[in-house]
Amino acid sequence: MNGGGRRVLASASALLLAAFVGGPVVPNDLVAWGVRAAVVTAEPHATRVGIEVLQKGGNAVDAAVAVALALAVTHPQAGNLGGGGFLLLRTADGRTAAIDFRERAPKAATESMYLRPDGSVDVDKVQFGASAAGVPGSPAGLLFALQKYGSWNLSACAAPAIRLAREGIAVDAFLAEDLAENAAALGRFPSTRKVFFRGDAPLRQGEQLVQRDLAATLERFAKGGLDGFYAGVTAERIVAQMEAGGGFVTAGDLAAYAPREREPLRAEYHGHEILGMPPPSSGGVALLEMLNLLEPYDLAAIGFGGSEYVHLLTEVMRRAYADRSRWLGDPDHVAVPVEGLVGKEYAAKLRASIDRTKKSEVAPGVPPGAKESDDTTHFSIVDAAGNAVSCTTTINSTFGSMCVVEGAGFFLNNEMDDFSAKPGVPNQFGLVGGRANAIAPGKRMLSSMTPTIVLKDDRVRFVLGAPGGGRIITAVLQVLLNAVDHGMGLEQAVRAPRIHHQWLPDEILWEPLSLSPDVRAALEKKGHTFAKAPRQVARVFAIEVLADGSRLGVADHRSGGAAAAF
Repeated sequence: MNGGGRRVLASASALLLAAFVGGPVVPNDLVAWGVRAAVVTAEPHATRVGIEVLQKGGNAVDAAVAVALALAVTHPQAGNLGGGGFLLLRTADGRTAAIDFRERAPKAATESMYLRPDGSVDVDKVQFGASAAGVPGSPAGLLFALQKYGSWNLSACAAPAIRLAREGIAVDAFLAEDLAENAAALGRFPSTRKVFFRGDAPLRQGEQLVQRDLAATLERFAKGGLDGFYAGVTAERIVAQMEAGGGFVTAGDLAAYAPREREPLRAEYHGHEILGMPPPSSGGVALLEMLNLLEPYDLAAIGFGGSEYVHLLTEVMRRAYADRSRWLGDPDHVAVPVEGLVGKEYAAKLRASIDRTKKSEVAPGVPPGAKESDDTTHFSIVDAAGNAVSCTTTINSTFGSMCVVEGAGFFLNNEMDDFSAKPGVPNQFGLVGGRANAIAPGKRMLSSMTPTIVLKDDRVRFVLGAPGGGRIITAVLQVLLNAVDHGMGLEQAVRAPRIHHQWLPDEILWEPLSLSPDVRAALEKKGHTFAKAPRQVARVFAIEVLADGSRLGVADHRSGGAAAAF
């Protein structure tokens, strides 16, 4: 995972000067304020690309497409052409859209494709190399969003990414650390070594990363649109990589891929309207279910960070993740009781099972309408007109399958591991899936991505989301609670320590400094157990539209990201 570290904050006076006199915006800071627009991404070059698009008159969707393509170059750990994602949009005139460009299982997929003869899961096959890849969705989804909601053409949006790929970028400390940490797995694939190694060693900090094959792939996409990626030279190279590496994606799978526009989920919480992503993202459903469970409680009175508060959060998380395991999957393939899961009636029923004094047993509930049957990246954008985009994309693990497509320059995803390769068996993130998320041809795998937009008095107040695997949902939840219930400013809300619980394994994961010894002791008396060591709980990238209409962007100090505004 791309973790740790923080960049030096610019002074408030410098930010104000840049905002009012049009001075150069240098997006190498975690916090930025501006009167017109803001961009927050996981990587400074991408932030610069996004803010420049807005300065030149592009709208939030134009900037989102340019940022996503730039991240494919500058943040190869997660930025992608070979993956997929979700884009949540709220336009200045009040329209909303949820664009699903999640990867799909190839036509040849079967429920038992990753099982050994003894019935165990072949982890190597489902996580590494071409065999782990689903059909990429990012190019199709980004183009769909641009053509329907953008104002620029694809060539203009792709131009900055093409330049960055061709001219090269200096490897920063975050990329160098991730390359070193994953060197053994990356080094298994000659196509990957060709791009990210010098001799036998992965690129080090300060060395130049030039990606000419990726530049050519982006140029084909910019010129040919869908046919520039899902047909022709790029498609041929993807298929060749599949055939060489035991993969399953065919030319027919690529040609058949199409994104889906879905209706965003909505819920009211303490005077705010929450817009979330529907399935096959589990993020929106789980977030809204947890907010519904918490709504009657006076969290400010309970107090931030104490044992009573952490106990309540943990019990709510356990219930939402149990339901995630049992009920959520691709709604085009299985019946998902979304309305029941996010309903106030169901929340009241679940809430009655919470014991405020001790840990209680948890199993998946039965919502109304139910019938029996690690690396990502996020960016948030608000433009001068008030259009807001919350977009999360992924190739699943850091560097996805670890395999670069020979001659095309981008990593294949390993999203097939997000299916339940064997229902009841945890995936690499420890998430347990059920029958609803079993593998099937053409099916979209369940995701924890949680792009979120929050409205107050019918105006955008927050735009946020996060990378971080199964910990994404709880990170977004806690940042919202910090801001809405605890009255924290956005920077404090993002920086505050977080905890996580995902039902199974039945333990609290905590960040360093998040739980004092006395709080841990009190939680243990309530019956809770803890992960063996503290661990980072996702990385949130957020924008707040302040009461005066100005924009405050915050990149998580846990990341190497950047915020910019003007």
